[in-house]
Amino acid sequence: MSCLRTLALLLVPALLAACGSSKPVPPFAATITRSTYGIPHIQARDYPGLGYGYGYAFAEDNLCTLLEDLVTIRGERARYFGRDGSYSIPAVPVTANNVDSDFFWKLMATDAVVAQLKAAARPETAQLTRGYVAGFNRYIRELRAGEHPGRHAACAQAAYLAPISEDDLYRRYFRLSIIASSSVFTSEIAQAQPPPLSGSGSAAPGLAAKAAALQQQPGVLAAFARSKRLGSNMYGLGPEAVQGGGNLLLGNPHFPWSGTERLYIVHLTVPGKMDIMGASLYGVPLVLIGFNDHFAWSHTVSTAYRFTLYELPINPLDPTQYYYEGNTVDMTPVPLTVQVKESDGSISSEQRTLYRSQYGPMLTLSSGGVPVLSWDRLRGYSLRDANAENARLINQFFAWNSAGSLAEFEARHAEVLGVPWVNTVATGPGEHVYYGDISVVPNTPDDLVERCKAPLLSPVIASVAPGLPLLLGNRSDCQWLSDSDAPVPGIFGASHLPTLRRNDYVANMNDSYWLSNPEQPLTGYARIIGDEDTERTLRTRLGIRQIQRRLAGGDGLSGTGFTMAQLQQIALGSEIYSATLGLGAVRSELCPTPLSADIQQACAALGNWDGAARLSSVGTPVWIEFWQRLAGVNNLWVNAYSSSDPVNTPNTLNTANVQVRQALADAQQTLIDHGIGFDTPFGQVQHSGVHQGSAIPIFGSFGEIGAFTVADNDGLSDQGYAVNFGNSYIQTVGWDNGHVHAEGFITYSESTDPASPHYRDFTEAYSQQQWHRFPFTRDEIRAAQISSQNLSE
Repeated sequence: MSCLRTLALLLVPALLAACGSSKPVPPFAATITRSTYGIPHIQARDYPGLGYGYGYAFAEDNLCTLLEDLVTIRGERARYFGRDGSYSIPAVPVTANNVDSDFFWKLMATDAVVAQLKAAARPETAQLTRGYVAGFNRYIRELRAGEHPGRHAACAQAAYLAPISEDDLYRRYFRLSIIASSSVFTSEIAQAQPPPLSGSGSAAPGLAAKAAALQQQPGVLAAFARSKRLGSNMYGLGPEAVQGGGNLLLGNPHFPWSGTERLYIVHLTVPGKMDIMGASLYGVPLVLIGFNDHFAWSHTVSTAYRFTLYELPINPLDPTQYYYEGNTVDMTPVPLTVQVKESDGSISSEQRTLYRSQYGPMLTLSSGGVPVLSWDRLRGYSLRDANAENARLINQFFAWNSAGSLAEFEARHAEVLGVPWVNTVATGPGEHVYYGDISVVPNTPDDLVERCKAPLLSPVIASVAPGLPLLLGNRSDCQWLSDSDAPVPGIFGASHLPTLRRNDYVANMNDSYWLSNPEQPLTGYARIIGDEDTERTLRTRLGIRQIQRRLAGGDGLSGTGFTMAQLQQIALGSEIYSATLGLGAVRSELCPTPLSADIQQACAALGNWDGAARLSSVGTPVWIEFWQRLAGVNNLWVNAYSSSDPVNTPNTLNTANVQVRQALADAQQTLIDHGIGFDTPFGQVQHSGVHQGSAIPIFGSFGEIGAFTVADNDGLSDQGYAVNFGNSYIQTVGWDNGHVHAEGFITYSESTDPASPHYRDFTEAYSQQQWHRFPFTRDEIRAAQISSQNLSE
């Protein structure tokens, strides 16, 4: 730096003071106004300040939950939580012991990955990240200094209560990117080791044994099944589907009620640059599902696979080498060390060397003790993850948060192409409705998969994960292809991904893109993206039928087409579609008098049941237990699936199947065993499983039984059903004279801290279906204000 430049920089503060700037401008400044239920509305003059306000407000509500996750993805979980604990990502779901978790994250979320994400971040997202860290750390300093007494007891005295870094937040972005891909295989990657060079080894099980083991216990591959837990509902309703010709949008993600995949409502404003409200996952300084005066959008988990598996022919003389195009290639050894807190409080160190091929990490996969993908002296398996290479996630959501129109929103969807694992629906005032599964998908068209599939094990994997490619890793022609309209090599461009624009409706309930609107099925896309002309789930079918019935005026509500109030009534109506299809047959064919004792009480309860999972419903637990026992039963329906009527088939419950009657008898016995009264209203049986204090009744049920209003749990206990998954952030959005009108909930409330006033208040409102209008304009915020503070440093 020249002497003149140095002198100029030193003189700048003095010159500013001489010109009347007596106070230096703080690097971070924001106003946090909280409205009803503690929703923070954050306004700043710039993006560093906006991030600062968000980081501070979020730490007030959810400090411990995010801190624990950041410790984990630094690979320090065993250091603070001990050898014997475990780490779960309920959204997947996956659970790994703390030591395996640390090795996985040290292998995957490296300094090089962080550097790549930083280099790819546009200046605004880097500023938001920097500000968020500063605001979050300010709250930590205050807590450590004795401010906020009684708050955050779970971590207030913890050794890991320490300032976070920008690297921590970038690692968080990376973890969110790979949640539907590499992180599913946490243990399988962390434990993968080459075979010993000496010894004969045990005989490998045959293909039939491997297939049978996977069918019986699909293990981690169950995360990719159609019945996967992580899901959502979304409707985009255009002028032809809305009374008065307006536009409406329903966003209804089904996410965990604990951990960092909870959603958090926030309103972010930089005047003239950004004004967006909605929800984001913990640790993300942008809105991921939201709305403003110009558009609204939501997401559902897509059926596309974000990775491919590769089979590598191993050099038998050195199992850390594999053959590629006739030559041996060395795997890259990655020596790693983690610290472990032992039971006596001492800290030990543990070392492993893990390995990477040109595609990504090596892994082994077993099911029920049977090695399905093993690493021996003949073959090994590796994984290439498109989202581990995706540095555009945060840029994608910034582009949307700052967009000025629906047209710009759609254009940025295709151009940035950084959405990691979800479908998108969007609309705006006076606009069409838009659907797109424009997301990060390996560019493996069907002809490539066909010529490159590993001949022996591909059918085994396909038996539980249809569409997931297992490719030969020794040929260059089996590498991912590239599209000219893709932002990076190796993924499909937007021209090869499904989109749909209509004036009536688009919808998705976690089946593939195919029936986003049955009047215009989407076809011709690569199998890795999704299936076509196949049976839809009960939840998808109900979601479509609800729209069809409303448009035809056949649901008992007034008029044809939607109003916002009708959309809300349908969204939380708690109908059980399996009952719509099968309850009549149970009543007339399984439950005629005289009844045998093993189903008498169950039949009596179902005789008066309303076919729903409302708080007032009596008989719902019988149907839940009955239907869960029918999962996987063959010949369940009299009328099979028909491609000519995919919304209404299959149908007519096959009560002649002896397993159906047995399922009802087993359901009755289960309720008796747990002391659940057959005449007990459902609101006294099902409650929030994540809130301390008095029970909060929760309506809704499992998506697998055909519930559109989703409330998921880990099974019936003597205390009933404890909901820990399902409806999370709900938004219904419309526009009045060009201004947004949005109502909804955060079902588990804004804070995870039991000492917070916003720990359960929104949950109690949700329990009573008291829809809350989200204040968006300055006047609306002022009218709903409960607190305000100006922050700077």
